[in-house]
Amino acid sequence: MLACNHCYDACLNEEHLAMMKECIRLDQECADICAFAAQAMSRNSLYAKELCRICADICEACGNECKKHEHEHCQCCADACFSCAKTCRSMAR
Repeated sequence: MLACNHCYDACLNEEHLAMMKECIRLDQECADICAFAAQAMSRNSLYAKELCRICADICEACGNECKKHEHEHCQCCADACFSCAKTCRSMAR
């Protein structure tokens, strides 16, 4: 969530903002689902596993998009997203 929020903010300051549109959208969506999944797990929600599966899917999509951009913040975000996706998949079992 933190990496996505940082990437989102940094992308807004990039010179070619139109090129970053999908990255910004996915950063925001990924940060939101990560926060929601964490809340669900902390409440021992009956839907935590399903939310973790969805979170993993969105994290992978965000990571794949961020990986396309050479900016350091995008590369760091991609690494964090792939790591989060792996952890979420293990929690969804």
